[in-house]
Amino acid sequence: MPEINLKQSHTILALNTLAFTICFACWTLNGVLVTYLVENGIFDFSVVEIGWLLGIPVLTGSLLRLPVGIMTDKFGGKKVFIILLIFCSIPLFILPLAKSFLAFAILSFLFGIVGTSFAVGVGYTSVWYPKEWQGRALGIFGMGNAGAAITTFLAPTLLNYLSKNNPENGWKILPHIYGFTLIVLSILYILLAKNKKPQSSSKTISSLLSPLKKGRVWRFGLYYLLVFGFFVAYSQWLVPNFMNVYSTTLVMAGMFASFFSLPSGVVRAFGGYLSDKYGARKVMYWVLGSSVAFSFLLMFPKMDIYTQGQGILSTNAGTVKQIDKDKILVNNKEYKVKNKEEVPKDQTRFLPEKNTWQEILVKENQKVNKKELLAKGITEIKFEANMWMYLALVICIGISWGIGKAAVYKHIPEYFPNEVGVVGGMVGLIGGLGGFIGPIIFGYLLNCTGLWTSSWMFIFLISLLCLLCMHRVIVKMNKEKMPEIFKDIEKK
Repeated sequence: MPEINLKQSHTILALNTLAFTICFACWTLNGVLVTYLVENGIFDFSVVEIGWLLGIPVLTGSLLRLPVGIMTDKFGGKKVFIILLIFCSIPLFILPLAKSFLAFAILSFLFGIVGTSFAVGVGYTSVWYPKEWQGRALGIFGMGNAGAAITTFLAPTLLNYLSKNNPENGWKILPHIYGFTLIVLSILYILLAKNKKPQSSSKTISSLLSPLKKGRVWRFGLYYLLVFGFFVAYSQWLVPNFMNVYSTTLVMAGMFASFFSLPSGVVRAFGGYLSDKYGARKVMYWVLGSSVAFSFLLMFPKMDIYTQGQGILSTNAGTVKQIDKDKILVNNKEYKVKNKEEVPKDQTRFLPEKNTWQEILVKENQKVNKKELLAKGITEIKFEANMWMYLALVICIGISWGIGKAAVYKHIPEYFPNEVGVVGGMVGLIGGLGGFIGPIIFGYLLNCTGLWTSSWMFIFLISLLCLLCMHRVIVKMNKEKMPEIFKDIEKK
């Protein structure tokens, strides 16, 4: 590729990455805004309604990725990006007028279309780079996921500042700031971007959609459902999670959520590099395996478990002569009683702790039989679910998913070089649905179980399903490519 074209490619990549970052920040706005409005009593949304409001923008941005991806392949990314940015700014300017759940939901549905920026950016970026650059270019573009961190980190502070003198209406300025930013971006595209379409732009819609018949597309979508969809879900869900479980402030919860979002977005470029160097398949094995491990560790909640421990049985029949705090005397036989130890509350403990003691059941002068229970044993297992350990594990799984997002999209230009917009849009649609259904499922799980970590139990099952599915398909492919080798292995 000539040097001058590569410079133009880098310019488009930088512009697309900036746009995707800002669009992603807008897409996840409800995660902070709705939490703030409920926390301050401005709106009285239920837990389930909150889940819907977190998920509705993600639903729109997911469902429309396929048609927007087709439009990008047909008309070019510059035109589609300009229309998208201007259109999505309108509901953001209107959002402060919302007075009910329904109005808030409708406007969230409309500004959620900004989430289709991913399908536009993937198609528009890929046409500017050769095959050997695809993993890195799309990985760098995907760093725009870090836009979620902009919202979770800066929006709580902005809301507090804007509401300082007007607690009831100060929040209304924030959607206007987001809408104005989208208008500025559209102007940058008009001035700096150059339109370019793939070779498939002359194809009919039915021809463009033909790759969607392949099972490979749907497998990529399943993996992306996990590494992208639930990343979006948690970038919003972690804010109320930290506030409820660890009693943090909104600002601190937003900061912790950004610790999850930012590395996951930034590391996506590194994921593209790893996929180019070692192959996307190897990277996905590591990603899905680590997702299983981290979600397993995260699914244990704060808890105090009481169960029956070792008690004291009378070795002979007799009469209880004396009862003290730490002993029981039956006839002339003395039985030692273990008292409960007061364990100070310590938030720095990382591992569960056990405390055992015995409670006396008999009274003085009471006749007892052989093998009768004199004192019952009680065991308490206390787990503090240390906040810093929880945060560290959340960051680790976020980084793993960030690498996985790049690995999934590394496959698409290799298998579908002329339908990147369509296939990328479809995979993004399936993945984005995770961002929609995630908060809703998490809300229902919380209602049913009363456990905030029930969401991680769900992620553990999905991660395991993805890993088993991928391994099964790869083994099947290898058997088809090398049947003689696998026959020898089976004989052994």
